[in-house]
Amino acid sequence: MMEVKNVSYRYKGGPDVLKNVSFTVEEGQFLAILGNNGVGKSTLLKCFNHILKPDGGEVLLNGEDLLKQHTRQVAKQVAFVSQGVPDTQMTVHDVVMLGRRPYMKWGFTEEDHHIVHDAMHRLDVEDMRGRFLNQLSGGEKQKVMLSRALAQQPKVLLLDEPTSALDIQNQYGVLKMVRSICHEDNRIAVVVIHDLNLALRFCDRFLLLKDGEVYRYGDRSILDFVALQEVYGVHAKVVEVEGRHMVLVEE
Repeated sequence: MMEVKNVSYRYKGGPDVLKNVSFTVEEGQFLAILGNNGVGKSTLLKCFNHILKPDGGEVLLNGEDLLKQHTRQVAKQVAFVSQGVPDTQMTVHDVVMLGRRPYMKWGFTEEDHHIVHDAMHRLDVEDMRGRFLNQLSGGEKQKVMLSRALAQQPKVLLLDEPTSALDIQNQYGVLKMVRSICHEDNRIAVVVIHDLNLALRFCDRFLLLKDGEVYRYGDRSILDFVALQEVYGVHAKVVEVEGRHMVLVEE
């Protein structure tokens, strides 16, 4: 279980971005962090794994505060996938192998290679292991970065707008993979995402941020007419179409 308690953050010389954010997410759940641009979604995500240091609060994973742990120890428990993939001339195999760095002492072991190949097989990138990352499409790159994150064997998977540069086929493919990893491996996955319909399609829990604070947290029922109007400023509602839930905006 991951418990976020009263996390606050302010960029130097600026106003408060996050104000006492608190919520709990259970193992096996896929959480979407939602809200308008500039509300602090990506900032909150980066406070979970030492990219940013919160001004206050706790981030507890199974009762232990990640904020008080060494970066190497956090990297064994939390993996981060950003929206921007480096355009580097490294092979897919070497990129995924970077996920084992938190566990390295003198070099890669046979177990490391087994874990890396298993991660590549699971994300269906084994056949491209000898190709360079900068030769791949956007969707292929994201699958490789997910493989690297999976090779870290984390308890928590963090994703910062992983579908922002992808076509619709790869958007569905990437999020379907994340949901599968989350549910089948009993891991926690947290995604910052703008597309409410994608969030409704793949996520279990929803955190709505407004003005740096938690507006609502819960299942999809929190995304009602009032919430969509007050958080996003639109007249909309969630409707069910052929068994799928989606946001319908009124003109």
